[in-house]
Amino acid sequence: MTYVLHRLAEHDLQSAFQFYREKGSDQVALRFLAEFDRVAELLVENPGIGTPVKSDRRRYPIRTYPYLVIYKVTRVGIRILAVSHQRREPSFGLDRS
Repeated sequence: MTYVLHRLAEHDLQSAFQFYREKGSDQVALRFLAEFDRVAELLVENPGIGTPVKSDRRRYPIRTYPYLVIYKVTRVGIRILAVSHQRREPSFGLDRS
C-alpha cells in the first residue's frame, strides 16, 4: 500500500510549508514536512486510524502543528485529499475526490 496526494492537497502542503518558512525558519518548515511524511506513512500502515468525518473520508492530526490530513482509503492505498488548518472551516477539503 502507498499514498497519493490530490493536486489541491499538494497545494495545501506547499502553502503550509511556505508559511512556516517565511514566518518561522527553514528548519521549522522542514520539520513540518517530516511530520507530514510520518503521518502519511502511519496512515498507509494503519488506514483505519483516522477519525471518520464524512462517508469514506477520515482525518488525522499532524503532531505539533495545527493541521489535519484529510484522506480516504482506496483499493490501492491512501488518497490524501487535503492538508487542512484546524482553524479553517470544518468542511475544508471534504468535497475533494
